[in-house]
Amino acid sequence: MQRLMMCVCLLISVKMLAQNKQNVAVTDMLKIQSISDVTLSPDGSKAAFVVTAIENDGTTKLEYKYVNQIWIVNTDGLDTPRQLTAKENASQPAWSPDGKQLAFVRTVDSKPQIFLLSFNGGEAIQLTKFKYGATTPKWRPDGKQILFTANIPLTDLLKDSVLNADNAIPAWSLEKPGFTHNEQLKASHAKADPDGTLEEVRAYLDNNVTDKKARVMNKLNFQDERNINGDMGFNHYFVTGTSPDDVATAVTHGFFSFSRVDFTPDGKQLILAGDVDSIQHPNRSQENEIFLANADGSQLHKILGEEGKQFTTPTLSPSGKWLAFQFSGINQVKIPQLAIMPINGTAKDMVLLPFDRTKEDLLWSDDEKYLYFTSPSNGGFPLYQLNINTKKVEQLTDYNSGISSFDLINNKLVFVKTEVTNPFELYLADANGKQSQRISNFNAAWLQGKQLSLPEKKTFTNNKGMTIEYWVMKPANYEPGKKYPLLLEIHGGPTAMWGPGENTMWHEYQFFCSKGYGVVYCNPRGSGGYGENFLRANINDWGKGPSSDVLTALDKTISEGWADTSKLVVTGGSYAGYLVAWIIAHDHRFKAACSQRGVYDLGTFFGEGNAWRLVPLYFGGYPWETTAKANLQRESPITYIQNITTPYIIFHGDNDRRTGFVESEMMYRSLKVLGRPVEYIRHPNATHEITRSGDNRQRIDQMLRTWEFFERWIN
Repeated sequence: MQRLMMCVCLLISVKMLAQNKQNVAVTDMLKIQSISDVTLSPDGSKAAFVVTAIENDGTTKLEYKYVNQIWIVNTDGLDTPRQLTAKENASQPAWSPDGKQLAFVRTVDSKPQIFLLSFNGGEAIQLTKFKYGATTPKWRPDGKQILFTANIPLTDLLKDSVLNADNAIPAWSLEKPGFTHNEQLKASHAKADPDGTLEEVRAYLDNNVTDKKARVMNKLNFQDERNINGDMGFNHYFVTGTSPDDVATAVTHGFFSFSRVDFTPDGKQLILAGDVDSIQHPNRSQENEIFLANADGSQLHKILGEEGKQFTTPTLSPSGKWLAFQFSGINQVKIPQLAIMPINGTAKDMVLLPFDRTKEDLLWSDDEKYLYFTSPSNGGFPLYQLNINTKKVEQLTDYNSGISSFDLINNKLVFVKTEVTNPFELYLADANGKQSQRISNFNAAWLQGKQLSLPEKKTFTNNKGMTIEYWVMKPANYEPGKKYPLLLEIHGGPTAMWGPGENTMWHEYQFFCSKGYGVVYCNPRGSGGYGENFLRANINDWGKGPSSDVLTALDKTISEGWADTSKLVVTGGSYAGYLVAWIIAHDHRFKAACSQRGVYDLGTFFGEGNAWRLVPLYFGGYPWETTAKANLQRESPITYIQNITTPYIIFHGDNDRRTGFVESEMMYRSLKVLGRPVEYIRHPNATHEITRSGDNRQRIDQMLRTWEFFERWIN
């Protein structure tokens, strides 16, 4: 009897504790501190990392800014992190080889520059004052130089007397109609005169471009993330000494870009990745090669490269003997293959390391026996260890968490982990991922007082025989026997993957659960994280097949008996904005729907989105080609616009050029003409990244408007 009373008291205490916890509020997103750029000191005794917090901008209580600062922690497991930088934002930490200094990046006069912080004391000093900016610092192994990158606009590169001392012009055509051999780039001494000669008129027109009175488009990829852009730039690398008086010198040259450069372990050479094609316009050339060069950039020679292929992520082993890299064909929905080869070998010496998942952040172990990497897989982002000799891959962390940044030295593994109970914390473990312990408290403290909803993982087999994983989250204050609204959340990409290890949706899921909604989400065919066959399963089938998968997940959740089928709602962004539109044009079960930054007319998307290559990649050609044209019309939600009767809210950012915004205007106007219940929201200056890294007031606005719109129709 006494034991029974103790159990009853314990249950009552647990229930009272849960009742005392607060639901996750929309403004709790402002409390989330994210962690990135983990880097260990050369002896592994300390870890530096970047913490991004959200703070009031000081001018009004309604506006917020992102603040990045570098923190440091000892890796003995006994220390707590301490903030290393303050005031101005700081990022991209890089340890000196002796561990006595830290290079990092801070913005000065609107350009990023490299700073040095000595652990002997004193303030950080500005190392570079490079006119093009300086980012991604990397130390030469002897500590005497720092390698950095800068983006050089074509117009500046042509005129730069140091970087282009020979007054060279690109060998590839700028594709300006009516000109051959790029003669329009040759120096002209004509005076600008709108009423003058042809050369003087051309000088006048060039001035208008310089003064931003006109934008001239001649390149294929004319949209960046925020706007249309006719300019061109090239990513080049430079070295500088460790004194502010040292002059930076270029180690890469020419009218093309390098995406990755690092010193070899002996400091005598550089390993580089880039698209160095002297004939094709950079917008047309999609190949990527790997090169070796002397430390000063001389004697550049290709070690890996092939027409129709991309070779990426070159990663040298600690001794410099082995090169790990990935490669894939261009214009294919494929998972890149991982391989190694001797640095002085050839493609014939390549050894494949099979693993049917996307590999990210390659890192060699000190003894060169293992390669470490993270990979989206089955709803998590685990850390993996690949044995070079046996080719066996061992999973070091689980599918219920996500590793977003890590480093490993001297059996010390430090990593950032996302879990359902905490979006970001820093952890310490051994090289096998064992004896893991949390060594930070950036979010744990404020989360102690919050009532969280935990997802339940479930599976089913779809009509292609594929196992589909989905997760169900009940309302935060769920009570058996009650009925609740149910929200179907859909991911974008279409190659994205959601699950407990995905950090960008952490707050949105918890917010809707706190508002009394159940949430269900799944990874339909075409998602990443399940291998190449799964990834390719939605080629020429963006609508019917994936919608069948997500709706089956919804149906199976409903069959559990707690969802109110009269209060079903659905939301999704980007490709998922597309899929929401497709679903409500073919299925009328939802009381309300929300599409964010979506694609609705694939033919129009080809022209207005900078992700336009998805069209030929998935649908077999271009909008004017007969077969592809039929595919695009069949797969475009706007083709079925007359079938949409579901109350619908549509979001798009004014500066979203990844998907473009004209289609959302078409969607809204069409539904308005048809007299359907539709509302259209545009966020000024917002890009495609609004919900992940956008203006925080707009992030709050979008989430609240979505919830408020749903409430109109379910109550």
